Amino acid sequence: MSSRKSVPERPSAGRADLEEAILRAAEAEFAEKGFEGATTAAIAARAGLPKANLHYYVATKEALYRRVVEGVLAAWLDAARGFDAAPTAVEALTRYIEGKMDLARDRPLGSRIFAREVMSGAPVIRDFLDTTLSAWVRERGAIVEGWVADGQLRPLDPKVLFYMIWAATQHYADFAHQITALNGGVPLDDAGFAAAKRQVVATLLGGVLAPRPDDMAAIPA
Repeated sequence: MSSRKSVPERPSAGRADLEEAILRAAEAEFAEKGFEGATTAAIAARAGLPKANLHYYVATKEALYRRVVEGVLAAWLDAARGFDAAPTAVEALTRYIEGKMDLARDRPLGSRIFAREVMSGAPVIRDFLDTTLSAWVRERGAIVEGWVADGQLRPLDPKVLFYMIWAATQHYADFAHQITALNGGVPLDDAGFAAAKRQVVATLLGGVLAPRPDDMAAIPA
């Protein structure tokens, strides 16, 4: 009997494509069943691969779960690039809120996985919360404090601001079924989502910006 590891049965597909298919299948399975309920067999089936081939790319279910969560966090943190590039608080926060809203619509499953994990005490990703996310909050919190000191924002706790942004934007992923139900049983169309995004930006910024006419005029109507 050969001792060689299983290799992918679809050699025409690149490794990156196969790994992406596995990650998308895992995201769907973990969002639906959680870490405990998901199985690598079910994930492999969703990806159209034999289970042995999935394990050729990812050794364990926990390793796959962590990769999925890392991808979610990477996308969320990437949405905050405006903090480093935008010249004003209103520009930076507008870009960030809009980016988080777009992610809630484009990748809702990742948000649901993260919410389920945190509500269960973050047993698998606690180290991410204690390191990567905590560092991000400290660094961006210092920027927010600079905006307060500069008179761009009202006095506030940066963490509370982040909590409000996360709650408002991720609602559109985590509670999408509720939004659909309250929208007459149909999901928000592009125009409806764009209007919601404008209102979320305007409402959040209207509550935290210092009353400077130039900044208030920059809030999307």
